[in-house]
Amino acid sequence: MHHWDCHFYANRFWHPVAAVTALRPGQTLAITLLLQPLLLTWPKGSRPRAFRNRCPHRGVAFQADADTATSRRRLICPYHGWTYNLDGALQSAARESGFENGFDRQAWGLGELPCAIEGPFIWVALTEGAIPLEQQLALIQSTAVAAWSRAMEPRGQAHRRLTCNWKIAHDNTLDDYHVAIAHPTTLHREQGPVRDYVHRFSRYVNLLETPHPDGGLFQTFGLPPWTHVLVWPDGRIALLEFLPEQALQCTMQLQLFAPTGSVDNTEAEAWLRQLLTFLNEDKALVESAQRGYDDSFHPGPAHQLEQRILHWQTLYREQLLEAGMVNLDRSQDAISALRA
Repeated sequence: MHHWDCHFYANRFWHPVAAVTALRPGQTLAITLLLQPLLLTWPKGSRPRAFRNRCPHRGVAFQADADTATSRRRLICPYHGWTYNLDGALQSAARESGFENGFDRQAWGLGELPCAIEGPFIWVALTEGAIPLEQQLALIQSTAVAAWSRAMEPRGQAHRRLTCNWKIAHDNTLDDYHVAIAHPTTLHREQGPVRDYVHRFSRYVNLLETPHPDGGLFQTFGLPPWTHVLVWPDGRIALLEFLPEQALQCTMQLQLFAPTGSVDNTEAEAWLRQLLTFLNEDKALVESAQRGYDDSFHPGPAHQLEQRILHWQTLYREQLLEAGMVNLDRSQDAISALRA
């Protein structure tokens, strides 16, 4: 994905950047999203906030990325000692009397980004121009409300580098045509017979819903920008993302969550192994597909079980058309050009 369309497309949507349980009041957490250093804070008595992790004075980060949050009352720049509270307001700058033409603390607050809690995640948008979060999550909020509103705890995670464009990996996870064939002893057993597949769509989200062998419904949501949420009948949730890197490379990021106290360590390890088995099967497929796509290749017709792919590709194309970045017709060949 080229930098310019990645920048525009990513800025149109919200990103799940941390589990709610990863941050507590009075804590901060430094992360990187699409090469941009961010800082999450949770002022006591308030809500989580998101800022650019850089001091407005000379751009130096307040703290390095970490796997766990840190308890602190203030943010202090390690370069010149500018000190901020967790709301992002400047409290003091070293030797303020030495600045020429006076110094206005209020003019040097941290650059804040939209931030919200929704479900078990903290979400951040990189600009004020992102679509409303409730639109991005519409189907999840209406059809998985029981699991989405429960207290959750992290139960495992994994990362894999894929030698393919993120769009191919994202397409594949929306591809309900391949599951019974490519994953007969793994994912297919969870999703059940193809005849029972039910698809649902909102403006930005699509859903595959199938009866689960253990009872209830197994739900697989696809939502922009490159995100998938899997919901089991017992309330477990998996968050799967394909994060862009270079043009022909992306990172698969998998995070598992379960209702508090419902899954022990042995069960969590088995669950993670189970998911990684079919995701490793997909890794071989998407990397092969990437090698097969070149200027001489013309993709075949779309199957009715690929309608979730077409739903997302139409959305992606519309976003780029809106920005004047592409001028493509609606043919399958034209859509396939977006895989480059």
